[in-house]
Amino acid sequence: MTSSITGRTALVTGGGTGIGLGAATRLAADGAHVAICGRTAATLDAAVDKVTPLVGEGGSIRSIVADITVEDQVAAAVAFATEPTSGLDILFANAGGSAHMGPFAEADAAAVRATVDLNLVGTILCIKHAVPALRAAGGGSIVGMSSGAGAFPHRYLWAYGAAKAGIDMVCRSAAEELGVDGIRVNTVQPGIVDDELMSFITGGGALLDDYIEGMPLGRVGQVDDIAEAVRFLAGPESGWITGVNLPIDGGHHLRRGADYSKLFG
Repeated sequence: MTSSITGRTALVTGGGTGIGLGAATRLAADGAHVAICGRTAATLDAAVDKVTPLVGEGGSIRSIVADITVEDQVAAAVAFATEPTSGLDILFANAGGSAHMGPFAEADAAAVRATVDLNLVGTILCIKHAVPALRAAGGGSIVGMSSGAGAFPHRYLWAYGAAKAGIDMVCRSAAEELGVDGIRVNTVQPGIVDDELMSFITGGGALLDDYIEGMPLGRVGQVDDIAEAVRFLAGPESGWITGVNLPIDGGHHLRRGADYSKLFG
């Protein structure tokens, strides 16, 4: 068994910043043909410029503007990613975010729907359109972006958590269905990671203190902590692993979820 991903094709959604960019960099450094997508062309262009000097032999990095909640744009992004080989080997369905935070009694229905649409429905659309391309390549790996918030309650972050829990179940269901095609499907469940999205927490304060108190390893995660796990799940080293929801959170899942009400105090 070879552990090489040289020349394999990969699509990373939300690949312009944060964990998506870190994973795209890691895959490209190992020689994969990586396509990143996101909603902002300038962000994607900057990401390509950053990754290009780090691309390993046999690999490449390219970008396409696509919103994962728009099905035609998802289909276009998958087609773009397959151009080097006419197939797709790796999908990291990373794009997501939260439009809602707060107590149930004050829930904004539109924000809740937007959160579910972006995370859960967006991931479903990515899997839907990736499957034919993965079959054309003879199989491959899908990695979904979940969260610790989808595995155990984080106060006031329940809409995001419910959407991420849905991703875990969707990916387990896809793993059961698609194994016959040689397609493996897993998710990662990051804890608090020091990237652009989480800087309002990792910069310090009561919520960060609450996170640290809840983690046996007592530190926030780094983008590379998640990127290395994605690389493992994407490659042949994990060839007998499917249907797994992997916590990468400093042991946070062993204790309790973070209390986001501290942002409102």
